[in-house]
Amino acid sequence: MSELRVASRYAKSLIELAEERGELEQVYKDMQLFSKTISQNRDFQLMLQNPIIKSDKKLAILNSVFKGKVQELTTAFFGIVTRKNREAALEFMAKSFEEQYFEIKGIQKAHVASAFPLSPALREQLGLKLAAESGKQIILEEVVDPSLIGGMVIRVGDKQIDSSVKHNLRKLRNEFKENPYINKL
Repeated sequence: MSELRVASRYAKSLIELAEERGELEQVYKDMQLFSKTISQNRDFQLMLQNPIIKSDKKLAILNSVFKGKVQELTTAFFGIVTRKNREAALEFMAKSFEEQYFEIKGIQKAHVASAFPLSPALREQLGLKLAAESGKQIILEEVVDPSLIGGMVIRVGDKQIDSSVKHNLRKLRNEFKENPYINKL
């Protein structure tokens, strides 16, 4: 079974149990903390993926890092995952948990790449417009990309709107390549 499918199933089980116990928000924060920790510490990530290190050692490390910082439910979840030798998929489980949490809460991420940082007024206006269009609450993830020259590229779900100067220049260059005014012999 692929890691993504396993991760999705484990995340779904955790989300259902957290909802049942009324701890969904706290467990979501725990998963955010775990994702942040794993993205900032390459050695920690490699340790979880290393098949040579025994599961009980990995569980001891997880407990030493997260004990007291996360809910008991999250700690028990780490224990179950390590007993099943699925700790290499914990990173994917955290991502899948976030996706399923957003689905439940009606939240959607929007990736915005712009040549310059967005002003607070533009950020708010863009968030409101995207929320009205999608019918969901929008979380903007901003990236500054000077190669765009101007404008922005917005990606929400599987839709992309590219209004950057770089894109327009590329389109214009392609139009000039096909010059209809030159007689073809």
